[in-house]
Amino acid sequence: MPKNGFIDYAAGGNNNFQDFQDLAKREIIEFAREHEWDDTARLLLSAARYPHIDMAAAVQQIEGRRTAREKWPSLLECPDFVYPPRLNREQSSSEATALHKAGIILRHLGETPARPLRIADLTGGMGIDTFALAGWGAEETTEVEVDYVEQDKGLCDLARHNADALGLHNIRFHCADSMEWLQKQQRRFDLLFVDPARRDKQGRKVAAFEDCTPDILMRRDLLLSMSQELMVKASPMIDLTLGASQLANVSDIYVIAVNGECKEVLFRCRQSDREPRIHCHHLHHGETDDYVFTREDESRAQASYASEVGTYLYEPNAALMKAGPFKLLSQWEGVEKLSQNTHLYTSNRLIPHFPGRVLSVRVETSLSRKEMQKWIPDGKAHVVTRNYPVAATELQKQLGLKEGGDLFVVAATMGRKRYGWVCSEC
Repeated sequence: MPKNGFIDYAAGGNNNFQDFQDLAKREIIEFAREHEWDDTARLLLSAARYPHIDMAAAVQQIEGRRTAREKWPSLLECPDFVYPPRLNREQSSSEATALHKAGIILRHLGETPARPLRIADLTGGMGIDTFALAGWGAEETTEVEVDYVEQDKGLCDLARHNADALGLHNIRFHCADSMEWLQKQQRRFDLLFVDPARRDKQGRKVAAFEDCTPDILMRRDLLLSMSQELMVKASPMIDLTLGASQLANVSDIYVIAVNGECKEVLFRCRQSDREPRIHCHHLHHGETDDYVFTREDESRAQASYASEVGTYLYEPNAALMKAGPFKLLSQWEGVEKLSQNTHLYTSNRLIPHFPGRVLSVRVETSLSRKEMQKWIPDGKAHVVTRNYPVAATELQKQLGLKEGGDLFVVAATMGRKRYGWVCSEC
């Protein structure tokens, strides 16, 4: 139990942890650590060789540790951390995005009175976002009290155990329906965080708010009445303009990409009369590209358009591609856009810190197998298409190329003509 007794289990919970007690046994955790790289299918088949081990529980921990190496590397330093089933791991935020979100939230809320901030995570799940909001991995500490709400008792027990293992004693745990729990609260929060489940009853992924659970559009008034701010995590596939109009009172939209892939979209809701600011954050190699704009900024921008491709080609990162400041990028970086609907840029002068992939153009070429054999004799290249009638995977097959190597084949429309280039990455 925590020394100060702050972490509590509410709404009829208990302390015997029946749903995950086997997962947390020392021998299970040690076995998972020792056999992390073993074939888990073989381990399950040979369970009789280890009669003292609950092999299903051990395999869950082994797979959790493997996921953690990529998704939550710091958790491997916590010897007592217990991993949930696969679906919960898949639905959880990564360490990078959770810490980044927490940084955004706590920076904004730091302007509130000098008292502990009160935050509630209404869709607690595995607990990674809750832990980040409570100070896990933070470079600077902020005095904050966090309420974790999760209706699945097994997950709630597990998250409670893991918070204790991480030394986080400023979290209250509540096994309850989040909206019913919220209605019973006597005072407003500084911020409510909601990450609706994005799967339907058949387990298929969904993106629209009205298809998620809980349906926050139905509960929007309650959420906004109970908090100074509301932060909603949405699918990377959501339409930003539609999402903002549905939620209302949106002051900021955060598009977060990690190592070239768009991972999360966050809507910050609070009393605001201005147009939402869109923040494009790309996290890569310990650095963050950060660009901010509004739709009005983009509509007023004047892009420069290329009449020919120069020495370099530029492909915007995933956050920018999702958010769409395409004319502004031309102004911000001093590059020419290939055409209105072709989101590639060019210049003769190298822009080394362009927010995305930078390619050096080797040759302009027709897109035929014969030309590819001439310029790419080993038959390996990465294919990129922009505003082109054939998808990259299909074009790769047509050209007889295999994925890999150091070269890129770029196919795009410039003006009214279609072009191909063989490039190398700068």
